[in-house]
Amino acid sequence: MTTQTERSLVLVKPDGFSRGLTGEVLRRVEAKGYTIAALAVTTPTRKQLAEHYAEHEGKPFYEPLVDFMSSGPVAAVVIEGHRCIEGFRALAGATDPTAALPGTIRGDLGRDWGLKVQQNIVHGSDSADSATREIGIWFPEL
Repeated sequence: MTTQTERSLVLVKPDGFSRGLTGEVLRRVEAKGYTIAALAVTTPTRKQLAEHYAEHEGKPFYEPLVDFMSSGPVAAVVIEGHRCIEGFRALAGATDPTAALPGTIRGDLGRDWGLKVQQNIVHGSDSADSATREIGIWFPEL
């Protein structure tokens, strides 16, 4: 019996990074049993974000989202592990931090700040295809 190792992109967004939560997010990833395969701290460019959020271009939240994500440094992380895409998304919790369950990253550490775009600490790839595409954007050398 074999297990397939997945890869996923995790971003600690500018709100999480500026609040000093990167270590806590990484602690939870490692405590879950996933491996950190790559890690970089970077301030995203608008070009990079346009590629990352291409499916949302033209939607009302697109510009506020790009503005927010380019507002400061993020920690970009590639994690590995069996079912890590699904596992990290469960660990992250619901997109809306107010609705996210206690015990999740967003439920424990996030809140609604009443801004144009939800600042919810982390991003995690939502599928294997998205993970491959997103990792290529943030870590082209991998």
